Amino acid sequence: MKKPAWTGIKSAVALVVMLQLLACGSIKPSPVEMAPEEFVSATPWAAAALSSESAAVSAPVPVWKHHSLPGKRPNQFRYVRKDGRDAMAATSRSSASMLRKVIRIEPGELDAVRFSWKVPELIAQADMALREADDSPVRVVLMFEGDRSTFSAKNAMLSEMARALTGEELPYATLMYVWCNTRPAGSVMLNARTDRIRKLVVESGTSRLQQWVDYERNIRADYEKVFGEAPGALVGIAIMTDSDNTRSTAQAWYGPVTLGTAGRHK
Repeated sequence: MKKPAWTGIKSAVALVVMLQLLACGSIKPSPVEMAPEEFVSATPWAAAALSSESAAVSAPVPVWKHHSLPGKRPNQFRYVRKDGRDAMAATSRSSASMLRKVIRIEPGELDAVRFSWKVPELIAQADMALREADDSPVRVVLMFEGDRSTFSAKNAMLSEMARALTGEELPYATLMYVWCNTRPAGSVMLNARTDRIRKLVVESGTSRLQQWVDYERNIRADYEKVFGEAPGALVGIAIMTDSDNTRSTAQAWYGPVTLGTAGRHK
């Protein structure tokens, strides 16, 4: 059954605001963002990133904050110790929200991003290539600046919508690291609404469920693979769990997301 046009408009608006929140530090905090149990910057999970980023990030030190999305029920994020690790537990019940921080790293300083997650089970109905099933138990999201004059008419319209709604333009490009149900690692998926959001599969299938999985990714190499061009400045990082499209439940644990020199821990 075809969805009403207004549903598509609301989804596009939510998407634009979500992306803008990731890239802009000037937006006023929402009530969800300021709830004491959701503010995570003082936790060991958040503190773990500081030493690796101190050389790359200008003062003041960026902080992680919880952001809800327009028209979406927010997830629950909370700091826990999981299997002896500092972790951020994410619980999604037909909901979608993110923890994000504003950051700025110039193109010449881009290096490695490290992250880890533990997923007990995948969302059976999810398919991130389909608009109506675009859910995932885990996403690590990187936002970049770039030349918006190259936007298509559709993306230019979304950017103007973002400006009208928030006073800031749509981020030029969004790279998501994701766990896919079926597509092999290395696969790239475009968002159904805009090709400025692209997903790189770093885990696939069920073989590594219920265990911690650690990653170190070369930001520049991944961006060039996914977008076919050199990256601009990195301006936002987020973790995001969502189950709103499939009206399901998802749970995951994220280790600290850190930036630093590639191969340092190998």
